[in-house]
Formats: sequence, C-alpha cells, structure tokens
Amino acid sequence: MIYSDIFMKRVFNKNDFTVVRAQKGAGLGLITRRPFKKGDFVIEYTGPIITTEQANEKGGKYLFDINSKWTIDGVSRSNLARYINHSCKPNCEADVSGKKVFIYALRKIKEGEELNYDYGEEYFDEYIKPHKCKCVDCLLGKKKRPK
Repeated sequence: MIYSDIFMKRVFNKNDFTVVRAQKGAGLGLITRRPFKKGDFVIEYTGPIITTEQANEKGGKYLFDINSKWTIDGVSRSNLARYINHSCKPNCEADVSGKKVFIYALRKIKEGEELNYDYGEEYFDEYIKPHKCKCVDCLLGKKKRPK
C-alpha cells in the first residue's frame, strides 16, 4: 500500500508486521518482521476522521486525537498501527501531520521487536496509571514516569 502527503511518499507493506498477544495485561501487540533505522517511517495510523465531539460520544478504543477538533477512528482491523502498545521507553513516536498520523522509529529496531510509542501524559494519567503501566520497562522496575 502506498500512502502520501504533500511532502513525500510513505510506503509500508502489511507483510512487514505480525499482530501477537502482547505482555500480560496489554492486549495485542504489533511485531515487526523487518528492521528499521532511527528516523525511518514505520506505519501510518489510519481510519476515518471524525470530530472530537463524535469521538467523545462514541468512546471506546483506538481513537487518536490529532488536534482539539479532529480524531482518527482507528477501530478497523486493517489499521495495523492500532495494535502498537504504549511504552514509557518507546522505540517509536507518533507524528501528526495535518490530519494524518505517521509512526517513526526513535532508534534502531530489530526484526522481531514489538513496536511501541508513548501515548502521552493525558492518556497515561487517565487510562494507564490507575491500572499500573504494563510496559516492559515498568514491569521490570525501570520506570520513566513518576508514580
């Protein structure tokens, strides 16, 4: 599949990823079947663009706020990026460009690694912190965020 914006083409192949059961309590995860270099485009978070008001009414998982007015509804299983879990020490980052969200490698990522990014302070405080973070670093006691 080919995705593009004004500045450059961004290409990913769905065969480059595998959805797996992630660590305990984190649901499904996305594993890469190929390596990435720091700064590489990894995947796009896709779905219909809905208003933030519609997103608040809908509720649920896989809603990615792109600004105060718009949200991507990433619920479709064809949106593989929806399976990327949170980490307090991520290997990827989400970059909002207009009404699109692109995921980039923050460091070298080896084939077979689970992809993850920091979901942000607001999401962390509201949804993750009350149930204790389940990312690998927190489970191993290498917390980045304060309690």
